[in-house]
Amino acid sequence: MKSGTKSKSVTVIDVAKKAGVSKSTVSLVLTGSDKVSDKARQKVEKAIDDIGYVYNRDAASLRSRRSNLVAIVINDLKNPYSAQLAVGLEKQIRQMGMFSMLVNSDENVETQTSLVRNLKEYNVAAFIICPAPGTSPEWTNSLVEQGFPVVHIMREVSGAKVATVLPDNFAGTKLATQHMLAKGYKRIAFIGGNESISDYHQRLSGYTEAMTLAEIPFSKKLCVQSNTNRNGGRGAMEEVLATANDIEAVVCFSDVIAYGAIEHIRASGKQPGKDIAVIGFDDLEDSRLMSPALSTIHVDANQIAIAVCQVLANIKDGTKNKILIGVDLIERDSG
Repeated sequence: MKSGTKSKSVTVIDVAKKAGVSKSTVSLVLTGSDKVSDKARQKVEKAIDDIGYVYNRDAASLRSRRSNLVAIVINDLKNPYSAQLAVGLEKQIRQMGMFSMLVNSDENVETQTSLVRNLKEYNVAAFIICPAPGTSPEWTNSLVEQGFPVVHIMREVSGAKVATVLPDNFAGTKLATQHMLAKGYKRIAFIGGNESISDYHQRLSGYTEAMTLAEIPFSKKLCVQSNTNRNGGRGAMEEVLATANDIEAVVCFSDVIAYGAIEHIRASGKQPGKDIAVIGFDDLEDSRLMSPALSTIHVDANQIAIAVCQVLANIKDGTKNKILIGVDLIERDSG
């Protein structure tokens, strides 16, 4: 009890005396400033540990009217790629000397609105949002008007006056489809995703562009929407085979969709990678461990995270650009 009372009475001045530095140097260390030498920072941090000083970030936030928290609003943390992206963002934000607060909207725009409303009470420094289906530009723009920097990731919201960082979805599925065409396949399906999200339209457009350039007529029955999970992949593949049993290859909206497609192909008595070629999109860590190992479009989650943090670091410039992250084809056994 006595030691607790003592720790509460410790001040920044005490830390400065213990470290042998000025009060302003201690303040710079506490706020994560890069204007302090490593030697001075180490002295201050050791003094804090030695005398038990506790930095009241809530009070500091009230004084500065800005916290060092960056809110990451992910659309679906059950999706392995979303989790991979969240890890990359947390790492890059930490390297900026800030902290991240991660929440999951679960693809629900009402949940997203409620989460953001609550997060605003923490006076977060910025919002990084993967927009849930139905996100309106007016809602996003109102956040900006309230003084909150906002960056959209992975999806676009038409009319939103914010920077958007996303993979080159169009180029990715075009590359995937051309890869299948080069192997001699002509009956190629596109499965997964749904029309309520921008990345679906971009990826579908890449597929249709490649098929058009190859002078293969568009077939609506070969394009099946589904939930973006493994079970969605199974159902979409079942629907394709029910209407086009002569299908030769499948371009999937994501790796997770491809996992489900491979499972249903095998369950239907065909061999994935031999009877029906399959290619995904994302290049999840497990994709090379699949049987057969999954061919896919590689999207570097860390590069997306770096680009987002570059935007945040220069947010005062007012950039509203769309930043596309390049993609690569990874060829494995599935197609």
